Amino acid sequence: MAKVCFDYGHGGRDPGAVYKGRKESDDNLALGKAVAAELRKYGVAVVETRTGDKAVSLKERSDLANKSACDYFISFHRNAFKPEQAKGVETYTYFNAGIQAKSLAEKIQTALVGVGFTNRGVKTANFHVLRETKAPAVLVETGFIDNALDNLLFDSKRDEVIKALVRAILSQLGISVTPQAPPASSNKTLYRVMAGSFAVRRNAEKQVERLKAAGFDATIMTYKQP
Repeated sequence: MAKVCFDYGHGGRDPGAVYKGRKESDDNLALGKAVAAELRKYGVAVVETRTGDKAVSLKERSDLANKSACDYFISFHRNAFKPEQAKGVETYTYFNAGIQAKSLAEKIQTALVGVGFTNRGVKTANFHVLRETKAPAVLVETGFIDNALDNLLFDSKRDEVIKALVRAILSQLGISVTPQAPPASSNKTLYRVMAGSFAVRRNAEKQVERLKAAGFDATIMTYKQP
């Protein structure tokens, strides 16, 4: 089973960058946990350096990653500079990072640029979590928290951002993007939920389209009235 370590930057008494009441630590946690939830559907084990708004030292983060013997380490952050003067996404590796870390960084960078973020490139830095983590490690700055357009992208395209990151990580892990089906059970009780009955098939199709757009699995089942 593939295993990754997710590090959600800052937290607790350290909010990270703050802009108009918005805290980087909150954005990092929310985005990372959403990506982790999706990856688990594909059988990927995700170790998290924090699961709530708590302070975790840099050493604790790298120590947990090393102890967990993960295949990859990904640190989630959001950038900041001067209000409304910088925008875009950038992904970091350590200076002497290996091929695996560089490949993952490129995949993540390309995926987020595809969502609409300005491409600031893949870069190198002497960040503690990149330097001290044994597994191939990357740190992604998902837009600038002090830029209104980047925040709009982060919020309005949240689902696309999550899916883009999931696809990039799965690609690096060599895992198909088709979720693993749950094991079959002959004595499991299932409960179907109906969302309307229609005399006109096109009306039924529109309802299915609306349900799928909202994230629900939906299909048309024909029923003849007695």
